[in-house]
Amino acid sequence: MSDSSRAARRLATFMAGAGSTHFLTPWPYDAIVPRRLPGKARTWTYLSGAAELAVAAAVAHPKTRRKGALAAAALFAAVFPANVKMARDWRHRPLPLRAVVYGRLPVQAPLIAWALLVARNADARNASKGVSEQ
Repeated sequence: MSDSSRAARRLATFMAGAGSTHFLTPWPYDAIVPRRLPGKARTWTYLSGAAELAVAAAVAHPKTRRKGALAAAALFAAVFPANVKMARDWRHRPLPLRAVVYGRLPVQAPLIAWALLVARNADARNASKGVSEQ
């Protein structure tokens, strides 16, 4: 298995795990849904979990890997405001908890880079095999 296949498999696994937790333990996600979004927080929690599961499935399949990885990058960027909200909400919590929450903020950049790398590798792999994504 090539490094690019391994990176894609790990990204798909990461996204599937993250998506699953939205359904298994939704309340932490409910708490970080920005209030300005319409509707109930739980609806957004479930929608984002379903999106992560769909992205995981797309990344797992070679023919949809590029689009799935680009969607993963978009999702990583889209959840950044929720992470900022959590950091603001937790600014008066004890230092160890604040450190964890604040530490999440810069992690979005490497996650986006990882997803873009998987997309780029999918392009290269498909080009070498003469496969076009539809």
